Amino acid sequence: MNPRPGPDAGGARRRRHWQRTRRLTLWLLGIWFGVTFVVAFFARELDFRLFGSPFSFWVAAQGAPIVYLVLVWVYALVMDRRDDERGDPADD
Repeated sequence: MNPRPGPDAGGARRRRHWQRTRRLTLWLLGIWFGVTFVVAFFARELDFRLFGSPFSFWVAAQGAPIVYLVLVWVYALVMDRRDDERGDPADD
């Protein structure tokens, strides 16, 4: 027979899940901040033309939205795996 978990076993598991979720969210927000503000700010210094437009235009118009989509995809993939590990039936 499996021993029953203690009364706080579910609470500890939930806290660990939310700590991991917050850590992932903070990492992804850090990447978002870097792409949105840091790269865009310093892209103005890269004063060369790419296909007839300034490089900073390409960073803002093409690079950033692609990174945003990748961030959303990574978050969804990781959270789906974590929900599967937890046995969360919400997606089934």
